Amino acid sequence: MNIGLTGGIASGKSTVARMLVESGAALVDADRIAREIVEPGQPSLAQIVERFGQAVLHEDGTLNRKKLGEIVFADEAKRKALEAITHPAIRAVMRERMDKLQREAPKRLVVVDVPLLYESGLQSLFEEVMVVYVPRSLQLERLMKRDGLSKADAERRLNAQMDIEEKKRLADIVIDNSGSLEDTALQLERFRKAKGLA
Repeated sequence: MNIGLTGGIASGKSTVARMLVESGAALVDADRIAREIVEPGQPSLAQIVERFGQAVLHEDGTLNRKKLGEIVFADEAKRKALEAITHPAIRAVMRERMDKLQREAPKRLVVVDVPLLYESGLQSLFEEVMVVYVPRSLQLERLMKRDGLSKADAERRLNAQMDIEEKKRLADIVIDNSGSLEDTALQLERFRKAKGLA
């Protein structure tokens, strides 16, 4: 079985992914793939430089994520241009890794962690979609604390994603991560049992 794992920024998705892996699931991490496809020498990095200029590179030729983030989070058209470069490359690697894991162990749960799953229209790739949910006010608080952002900057990042309530509405499985880690673990255990994975 495979599931797409998503949620809002600072909702605790990585924590849920780790818990699923600890219980035996295989993980495909779209963020890790996103970093791999923009390493020096990769076609996606060359396209990003062509579109956004040399200013998005560090002196050593690696991507300056902070600089690129400042550009794309302030301008929706530029964010869409970046996504048009990176999303197809990420999708191809993700699909390849999912297929490989499912061939190796057909009964194992394959969890694909995709932050912008709904925004990218990827739900059809998965048997079910699990959303890690926290209310927006908690998202904002955690994001400001985690990334040292001002409220305005944190709001901008939240606004760049689909609203968490909409993701919750679309989800096949909702894990409410606004309580304790124990509470989150219990919800995951119930999910595994219901799917015959425990």
